[in-house]
Amino acid sequence: MPFQGEKPIFLQLAEQLEAGILSGAYPEGSQVPSITEYAATYKINPATALKGINLLVNAGLLYKKRGIGMFVAEGAQAALRKQRSEDFYHNYVEKLVREAKNLGLTLDQLTELIQRGYYDGN
Repeated sequence: MPFQGEKPIFLQLAEQLEAGILSGAYPEGSQVPSITEYAATYKINPATALKGINLLVNAGLLYKKRGIGMFVAEGAQAALRKQRSEDFYHNYVEKLVREAKNLGLTLDQLTELIQRGYYDGN
């Protein structure tokens, strides 16, 4: 996991874990790497790794089994999909619809454009 850009490392770590949960790499009920493993593998401060993990614990996506480690919570994948869907709506769809209205596109025209992008896109 190469850390890049302006975004803090703890956020990048949390996003990578979320991506692993969404993809099924970390199924619900499975154990995720420990803070120590993250710190050693990616040569980051353990406090940074802990901060990233705690974001997911606070969101209810991970839970701790004392003395054993961190595990993916039941329903974590569905919760992430719901949150990401809402984020997608607010970050992209609202702007798309606003621009379509500014251009005078009808709903049918917008739908055609979206279908074209969906089927022609990579």
